[in-house]
Amino acid sequence: MLANFKQQIITTTQAKINTFIGGEGYPLLLLHGYPQNYYMWHKIYDRLSQEFTIIITDLRGYGNSEKLPVTPDSRNYSKRVMAKDQVEVMSSLGYDRFYLVGHDRGARVAHRLTLDHPQRVQKLALLDIVPTYQLYTTTDREFATAYYHWFFLIQPHPFPENLINSNPEYFLRYCLQSWSRVKGAFTEKAFKEYLRCFSNPETVNSTCEDYRASAGIDLIHDREDLDKKITCPLLVLWGARGIIGKKYDVIASWQERAINVTGKEINCGHFLAEEAPEKTYLALQEFLIK
Repeated sequence: MLANFKQQIITTTQAKINTFIGGEGYPLLLLHGYPQNYYMWHKIYDRLSQEFTIIITDLRGYGNSEKLPVTPDSRNYSKRVMAKDQVEVMSSLGYDRFYLVGHDRGARVAHRLTLDHPQRVQKLALLDIVPTYQLYTTTDREFATAYYHWFFLIQPHPFPENLINSNPEYFLRYCLQSWSRVKGAFTEKAFKEYLRCFSNPETVNSTCEDYRASAGIDLIHDREDLDKKITCPLLVLWGARGIIGKKYDVIASWQERAINVTGKEINCGHFLAEEAPEKTYLALQEFLIK
């Protein structure tokens, strides 16, 4: 579905990862968020591919990537193993070092990847997040209300799965509408692609496991690495009308976890690449080429 891009399934140590490759130039890996897949980049990937070799993947458990089984501690969806998938994808393509951009869940994978494999990431951009550890340790009514899914999806299997699977289209549409602020941001084609994948019960299960891991094993890893900082240049972008920008000083949050941070807000909600593609593209392009 990405014009002029080659699609392939890359087998890593633990999972088969759906991958798209296109463009020319320095390698740039794009990681999507919830409840989406690779297609969330469809409004900006083509322009980025004129300056970079673009690699777009489905995270394990999402889209057309492999779904791993449920475990008691959700370790199959720890950000550490999800990050390792992406490192192995890039190695299989011959890229030992690359630029990295992640949104939402993909940004959390990107954060862990950069901590665990700092030699691999030349520059990092994170879209509309602050560190997971900070979110869980500063939770209040405002955050819990806006990010209700963080506490719903982590409930024991199969409670959230059964409720979502009873009407996946309603749940998906509600998530997209409640977190966005720009009317018409999601094209019909994009929604159909997200719904195609989200209608698969295995995807619903895997994405719940992703969140369960964030509330468990990921917090253990994050606590162990509180003194470890991102050393490469970091750009943070966030939606001015979203909850992250209203509740947190995003740059200050990341200055505690990185040594070289720049960033700015964009006039939209949570889904920057689809709500404000032009401004998101320009911000990424300026950061990556300078």
